[in-house]
Amino acid sequence: MRADRARASLRGWGGVGAMAVVCALAALLTLLLPLTASRGGDDGTDPGGSGVADASRVSAERKAAECENPQDQSLAPATADGAAIERIKDRDQLVVGVDQNSFGWGYRDPNRQGPGVQLEGFDIDLVRRIAQELLGDPEKVIFRAIPTNQRIPAIQSGQVDMVVRTMTISCTRMEDVAFSAPYFLTGQQVLAPIGSDIAGYDESLADQEICSAEGSTAHETLEADQKAGELPETTDIRTTVPNQLDCLVRLQLGEVDAVVTDGALAASQAAQDPTVALKGERFTTEYYGVAMKKGADDLVRRVNSILEDYRADGGWRDSYDRWLSETMGADSESATPPDPEYR
Repeated sequence: MRADRARASLRGWGGVGAMAVVCALAALLTLLLPLTASRGGDDGTDPGGSGVADASRVSAERKAAECENPQDQSLAPATADGAAIERIKDRDQLVVGVDQNSFGWGYRDPNRQGPGVQLEGFDIDLVRRIAQELLGDPEKVIFRAIPTNQRIPAIQSGQVDMVVRTMTISCTRMEDVAFSAPYFLTGQQVLAPIGSDIAGYDESLADQEICSAEGSTAHETLEADQKAGELPETTDIRTTVPNQLDCLVRLQLGEVDAVVTDGALAASQAAQDPTVALKGERFTTEYYGVAMKKGADDLVRRVNSILEDYRADGGWRDSYDRWLSETMGADSESATPPDPEYR
């Protein structure tokens, strides 16, 4: 049942809604990315033979087995330069797709003004560490604000070298982009007004309108679970937005009843608006990874090497304590970097 309240009094830093509007306009004006996405085609083998059918079946089974744990499918760390890294070094700039309106991850603090105000947050710290290791200077970065639903097209079109934007490693996405080893543990969770009857990802979502971001794993999960009968049939999941923060604004305005997004992002949003809260436990286990172009194996391996050092020397934990400990807890399951496995 859609709330009839008008959540006109936006909370947190002078209004998270105002922040979202400004950031969305900035992103729209500065970056209009193509919607095309190149996908691999068939290899032209004979379509009529039984050998092809057997090969297709084996290939499908292998892909299913490999994708059982997509977070464990990245390439082993290495430090040798290849074509992808050479292009970055020739340019002497690392071009990275990021968020600019997710508190604690990638954002500009609206309480600080002036030309020197920079993007900051957990993902931004990671980007600067990668730039330091690749180019010897953490400031040699061109940040490009990218909507949630444009992350993959930005990589495929070559407009960015990588995306570091709370991007979940998934089987579907691995068909289009390459991922680093995981750098953060999270999972889908429900965000709703504190006084709502919604208790979590359960029958209390019946007859409720849910918002999720286009192209997000949250929306994919909602669609799959409703189709499988694991989500009430009367739950309205049609509301999608380009950027996940837009869902919070719709929730504040009373246009939707709840938001489904990564628990890590939901915790940051709850910190911005004390009238909303996480409802229930996370109902999936997911991992964020650095996304890069398929075939850029040297870059993937180098990023994994950088992540190894970032975990080992305490840089990861320092960044977590600075940006996320207050909203997610100093001892939460996400407060320790995932142990990587490689294929």
